[in-house]
Amino acid sequence: MDQRPLLFFDSGIGGLSVLAATRALLPTAPIVYAADSAGFPYGIRTEAEIAARVPALLGRLAERYHPRLIVIACNTASTIALAAVRSALDLPIVGTVPAIKPAALISATRTIGVLGTDATVRQPYVDDLAARFAADCTVIRHGSADLVEAAEARLRGEAVDPARFAAALDGLFAQPGGAAIDTIVLACTHFPLVADDLAAAAGRPISFVDGSAGIARRVAYLTQGQDWPAKARTGTAVFSLLDDRARALAPALMAHGLDELAAL
Repeated sequence: MDQRPLLFFDSGIGGLSVLAATRALLPTAPIVYAADSAGFPYGIRTEAEIAARVPALLGRLAERYHPRLIVIACNTASTIALAAVRSALDLPIVGTVPAIKPAALISATRTIGVLGTDATVRQPYVDDLAARFAADCTVIRHGSADLVEAAEARLRGEAVDPARFAAALDGLFAQPGGAAIDTIVLACTHFPLVADDLAAAAGRPISFVDGSAGIARRVAYLTQGQDWPAKARTGTAVFSLLDDRARALAPALMAHGLDELAAL
């Protein structure tokens, strides 16, 4: 039986939103979840830093765990480093990009918000997606490093002030034309983990869209016909910095079948 895992990679634990969607389709797949906690958060780092860190870390992880496929479950890392990782590693690499296309399909007001990290929302890749799939829409962007921190805090079991979620949304709504937003792309994998908090803070009906289901379908397609264990086994969460903040995430990781903690 093929025991090679699927490897999910993010700066923190945002990729759990993608892992959950993939587990729904491939429930017995062996899993390694890797968090670059020493580099967290990516959204405030430069493109050059991310472009250097991500291929190097994934090279080390591939050597250690021999995955059958890698999911870069991070919009920022994908928009900056995906091509370099694919060039460096001889195995399938699935990236994560803002779900602008599905958002454009459902927006009635033709005004879409893109809520991500600072590094993601400024990428030319986002310009291209908007031009290709939402040319008839107004696309308003906002980067929030604090929302990434709030999501991590929530999963560590800490209380999070609801004003932090409202502030992130106000970064979209307060911009010219922002009052017409009816659909928001959650362009950071951390944000679906706090979608309920965002919905409560919005104060009006908003559709939130993310790419996790599409990524899961892509992983299932690329691995169709492969052997999987008959039963799900304990997964491993590996951190580039295994400190107290990382260990505090253990309950959230266990809820996603990741019972083992390791240091890279």
